[in-house]
Amino acid sequence: MTATHTLQRRAGAREWAGLAVLAVPCLLVSMDAHVLNLAIPALSADLRPTNAQLLWIVDSYAFLVAGCLMTMGALGDRVGRRRLLLIGATGFGAASLLAAFATSPGMLIAARALLGVTGATLMPSTLALIRGMFTDPRQRTTAFGVWTASFALGGVLAPVVAGVLLRHFWWGSVFLFGVPLIAVLVALGPVLLPELRDRDAARLDTAGAALSLVGVLGAVYGLKRAVQGGLDPIAGVAFAIGLCLAAAFLRRQHRQADPWIDLALFRRRDFSLPLGANAVCFFVLYGTQFFTAQYLQLVLGLSALEAGLWTIPSALGYLAGSMLAPPAANRFRPAWTLSASLAVTAVGFGLLTQVGPQSGLPFVVAGSVIGAVGLAPVYVLTTELTVASAPPARSGTASGLLTTTANLGGALGIAFLGSLGGAIYRDAMTGADARLTLGGALTSDSARDAFTLAFRIVEGGGASMIAAVAVVSALLLRENARQATRDRAG
Repeated sequence: MTATHTLQRRAGAREWAGLAVLAVPCLLVSMDAHVLNLAIPALSADLRPTNAQLLWIVDSYAFLVAGCLMTMGALGDRVGRRRLLLIGATGFGAASLLAAFATSPGMLIAARALLGVTGATLMPSTLALIRGMFTDPRQRTTAFGVWTASFALGGVLAPVVAGVLLRHFWWGSVFLFGVPLIAVLVALGPVLLPELRDRDAARLDTAGAALSLVGVLGAVYGLKRAVQGGLDPIAGVAFAIGLCLAAAFLRRQHRQADPWIDLALFRRRDFSLPLGANAVCFFVLYGTQFFTAQYLQLVLGLSALEAGLWTIPSALGYLAGSMLAPPAANRFRPAWTLSASLAVTAVGFGLLTQVGPQSGLPFVVAGSVIGAVGLAPVYVLTTELTVASAPPARSGTASGLLTTTANLGGALGIAFLGSLGGAIYRDAMTGADARLTLGGALTSDSARDAFTLAFRIVEGGGASMIAAVAVVSALLLRENARQATRDRAG
């Protein structure tokens, strides 16, 4: 079969049924990220973890996911994306059982770390499989829209499912809801999903895997430590080591005859620009979520459950945006669709600059919904452009790179925007109130005012960043399309 015929081949019923199977792990990953926060009070009362242990219970999953994404993407290219997906899903189910029945903080930390390692196999594998199953560009964009929507659906279901389970069962039940779904995935995956791999791939570069893993782990750990406790020598050293190891990994890739990442891809606008736009959006999104959660609870005085329920409208907005993205992308040029979506996202985040210390909930909900409606097409389009730009044999690696940059962008957003907001908050405090921590916002009008000011300034900066990316995307991707037209004409 020629390359032209492959590009024109349209997916049939089996591929669409396979897409439904691929939505299952995405749904589980999304729900798993939300349900633990609601279960923390109950598990804290039962296991009595120290503050440090509780942080590791929450963070170990994110650390290992971020550190293993690129390795798992490259591994899938070599051993087979379906095989890696099924192995990872089985491990995710086993780790969920271990977490559900953990009897000590250490056991739960270990289970969460295993969830992170196995969870890192899921997103690169599903993206790479979609890239191979849907070779028609229009169908592939629709498939990526469904893939993105499954994450939004997880955000909608998580507070409801966790609330019901925690009302009737013990805290560990929040880890068990996905086990039957994983069984369905493992049973139907071999029937509905094709096995895709790079048959000419060299053996896995274990030294490169170690460099990327430790490099990303060091950078993310340093950033999170700086956000949680301020910049100290440990945070600085961890971040510096992470950057050095990441640089060593890139140098090694440049010298390899068969590298994981073809660095020449970064010179292509249709690869590097969507990758960068995606990272900037997650930078602003994670920073916004960091401030929004505190604003709802510490300034407006909502409970954790109430705050979680008020996030459902934005999840529904994200779901709607995911469904709107494919028809928009198929009707209009990618440059304009991406830029328009970024502009809508900027408007949504810009609305958050209007919050007040007592009556900001309508602006939070409206801004979050509008931002989510714009952000979902951005994610669909940047995923499509990035993954489709990479050679099919490296689609797993490209998927791992995309999700890694999203995680790093989010970690940087929390660190930078969190630090900026903290500095503005402290500068706005006066007199005796200057000694108050953010927790004092519940009992101090000046603290509420100061935090609200910090929230507004941070969101104004984030909205401006996304608006700038919208303009750059419109200009550069349009020029890229014109150049491609000239090349075809020549």
